[in-house]
Amino acid sequence: MHENTEFTLSRDTEAIQIPSGNKTTIPAGTQGVITQTLGGSYTIATYQGLARIADKDLDALGIEKPQADTRGASATNGTSGEVSEEAVWNQLKQCYDPEIPVNIVDLGLVYDCQLQKSENGGTRVDVKMTLTAPGCGMGPAIAHDAQTKILSIDGVDEAEVQLVWDPPWNQNMISEAGRMKLGMI
Repeated sequence: MHENTEFTLSRDTEAIQIPSGNKTTIPAGTQGVITQTLGGSYTIATYQGLARIADKDLDALGIEKPQADTRGASATNGTSGEVSEEAVWNQLKQCYDPEIPVNIVDLGLVYDCQLQKSENGGTRVDVKMTLTAPGCGMGPAIAHDAQTKILSIDGVDEAEVQLVWDPPWNQNMISEAGRMKLGMI
């Protein structure tokens, strides 16, 4: 949608540096280009390198915030109020590595997803995921993104996303759809 769009920041803007995962502030007047617009965050390239900007800061890029996509946010199983595992997987498919245009599910990064009823009648979701490289500093940001998207599902009151390293990720874990997107087929 806005990929390859040039911008000049209209105000100081919080960002996460890629690949270190360090928080930074990019000063007003900084010029750059948007390189990826997936999953509600924006990857930008500036003289400082790559960074990830949250959708709450789109105005600084001169972009209007898009209308919220609620397809997964209220996904439950019918009128029973039960959270479906499918709804959780759909939300996880809205999470992206800021350098790779394939969602974390199709990249094969999500190893496990468990739903449990909590005492108050809500649902707790536990996810185990990995990264393409153990040293990737973006891990906590990607895990937080996944957790936030899971918590947006009606009926989910707790979510934990744990980064794990066993088994080690490899390219054979990428789905067919992911391979097609990456030009591997």
